[in-house]
Amino acid sequence: MGKRVIIHVDMDAFFASVEQMDNPKLKGKPVIVGGEGSRGVVSTCSYEARKYGVHSAMPIFIAKQLCPKGIYLPVRHNRYSEVSEKVFRILYSITDLVEAVSIDEAYLDISHLNENPIHIVNIIKKRIKESFGLTLSAGISYNKFLAKTASEWNKPNGLKVITEDMVPEILKPLSISKVHGIGERSIERLNEIGIYTIGQLLRLTEEQMIYYFGKYGVEIYNRIRGHDNRPVCTERETKSIGRETTFETDTMDKSFLKEVLSDFAEELTNALLEESLFTKTITVKIKTEDFKTHTRSRTLKEYINSYEEIKETAFDILDNYKIDQSIRLIGLSLSNFTNIRYEQISLFDWAKRLKAKEEE
Repeated sequence: MGKRVIIHVDMDAFFASVEQMDNPKLKGKPVIVGGEGSRGVVSTCSYEARKYGVHSAMPIFIAKQLCPKGIYLPVRHNRYSEVSEKVFRILYSITDLVEAVSIDEAYLDISHLNENPIHIVNIIKKRIKESFGLTLSAGISYNKFLAKTASEWNKPNGLKVITEDMVPEILKPLSISKVHGIGERSIERLNEIGIYTIGQLLRLTEEQMIYYFGKYGVEIYNRIRGHDNRPVCTERETKSIGRETTFETDTMDKSFLKEVLSDFAEELTNALLEESLFTKTITVKIKTEDFKTHTRSRTLKEYINSYEEIKETAFDILDNYKIDQSIRLIGLSLSNFTNIRYEQISLFDWAKRLKAKEEE
């Protein structure tokens, strides 16, 4: 498999599974966990509910149309955080090289362990099953992209190994939506030119990939060919991400400015997806012809990571800005991040505490 051995673990239907764990009467039933109210969305649903077409991020009112007899429960942030801490303790007992991606997902680098990777995964699965009655799906490979791809292969309770000699053939039949980091807008653009699978994506040159994905195109080009050198990061903190451009000619054309913001929104959405982050604060930066810089920010009530929401918020900020001078620069930035939609859970805080406990 090469020198590196990376495991990606992903808890199966985590929120719904915790509800079934706490109330055994819910086992085997379609459980849907999500926000309440007319604008609520599904956070997680059990596999029984998925048979009806219900999935995460779906509006609750649509889920109720598809699955009227489902059991709808509110999100219990603190409870999921509590169980997640215990799950991560088990992961840290295997190795210190754990990268928490979200409350129920992580990478482990076990390259330094002289153990069969499948045996290690089975130990993790066994401990979590015995401790909580919960299952997880895991992928094993020589880099992060392939390990994550493998973990999604045969959920729930799956285990898949992708070795070097299997790439890229094993990836070719997969949908381009399986390439972590490709946003909805990019998928639509690729579909328009007849690209639906990774096999078809592999036909594009590196230059064409840059055309469709910007600078990120090089990374996607390499990853679908099995090249991904990203390390497993035990600590990471992104303060903000942004894009800006200075125009050759100053402008007051709002339509043109929106086109630029739209492109930035897509790039930044891809960056969020790549890092599994959600954002809450969106900032538009403008430099006028007199070289004065003006910034307008908006902090939303909920965390988001969708292109449409980021773009529309940026447009709204721009629409509320009175343009009385020509603009020479415009920028868009995102800040105020979390790994999950729920502000109440601070993943990094407790992940660091867990590691500290292990080192005591």
